[in-house]
Amino acid sequence: MIENRRSQPALWLVLLAAAGTFALTMGTRQTMGLFLSPINTSTGLGLGSISLAFAFGQLFWGLTQPFAGAVADRIGAGRVLLAGVLLVALGTFITPLMTSTVGLIFAIGVLSAGGAGMAGPAVLMAATTRLLPPGRSGLATGIVNAGGSFGQFVMAPIAAALMLGVGWVAALQIMGVIVLVCLPAAFLLRGNSLQAAPAGQKLVGTREAIGTALRTPSYLLLAAGFFVCGFHVAFLATHLPGVVDTCGLPPQWAGWSLAMIGLFNIIGSVGMGWAVGRWRMKSLLSLVYATRAVAVAVFLMAPKTGPVMLVFAAVMGLTFLSTVPPTAGLVARFFGPANMATLFGLVLLTHQVGGFLGAWLGGKVFEATGSYDWLWYADIVLAVGAALIHLPIKEAPQARAVAA
Repeated sequence: MIENRRSQPALWLVLLAAAGTFALTMGTRQTMGLFLSPINTSTGLGLGSISLAFAFGQLFWGLTQPFAGAVADRIGAGRVLLAGVLLVALGTFITPLMTSTVGLIFAIGVLSAGGAGMAGPAVLMAATTRLLPPGRSGLATGIVNAGGSFGQFVMAPIAAALMLGVGWVAALQIMGVIVLVCLPAAFLLRGNSLQAAPAGQKLVGTREAIGTALRTPSYLLLAAGFFVCGFHVAFLATHLPGVVDTCGLPPQWAGWSLAMIGLFNIIGSVGMGWAVGRWRMKSLLSLVYATRAVAVAVFLMAPKTGPVMLVFAAVMGLTFLSTVPPTAGLVARFFGPANMATLFGLVLLTHQVGGFLGAWLGGKVFEATGSYDWLWYADIVLAVGAALIHLPIKEAPQARAVAA
């Protein structure tokens, strides 16, 4: 055991590898909304059809999470991360070559999104929790989550600049190549959940662990709240550039608005990671969802100017993915770290089902009404509901099992 501890990478290296991987994969995915209009102009497929490809991306990113987590729990995170990064790069690179809805679904919705799911938070959070002391896991997951936000903050202006400088086709392909920078993280984060098992603890198969989770009411309530988070996040990531356009603002406000979301989500994620362990995690989640509802309502009533858009984006950034540290923390508290990649992956799946609806309905509603207002109304109602359903959650440990 002592030898194994000494062979583990240093704390800062673990965080750099996990946060850096999330930064590049999430940053690439979250800036894809900037390319929606150029893809539509180039292919003539229509906003609804292209939104469907983006929506499948949200769904497939979630579908891969529990499976990637289960594989990582068994054979190790390194191999899963390696495959995921390569798929993100390939899918992003070939997206400009797709001229049909099916082709876009394959490139954006299957390859790129599926790869990002394999190199996503379920595997990264579990690897971080496994490699770090338990007392530091809350802040560590916040830092890893902030990596995704930092990636969005950096990649959004880079993507916008590349589009102006070399065109949208070359911009997408360059972004695909940039993702390959995080390949060394697969080596640093190698290992599986069996290494997290205390000596003598009972081994439980993945199916039994999932069955236990699905019979736990608090786990189901947590997943339902995360569904709402997915709806909100995917709608913003995919359609905020369209919202900016309908407000009559120049396109550069869209890039900076996405960047503001990424920048302020760094603050929100790290702050939430710090708060985990100091306050009840269910209360923190209720606060985040309630803040979203109030912020959207105020935005709808405010004048649609550039500064207002940036302030709104900053508030959305504070709450954007700050739900992840307490959500991951509750899963770990319920069931322990051994099956976390699988069980957190299932919660992420519900997040992405919501994401599918947020991305797809955004395009469909705009095509039908010429406005995004009805999606904003739905977002407010869902956020209020999410704030309420977290209150009955019981934070006590539910079961502790090791993946067999």
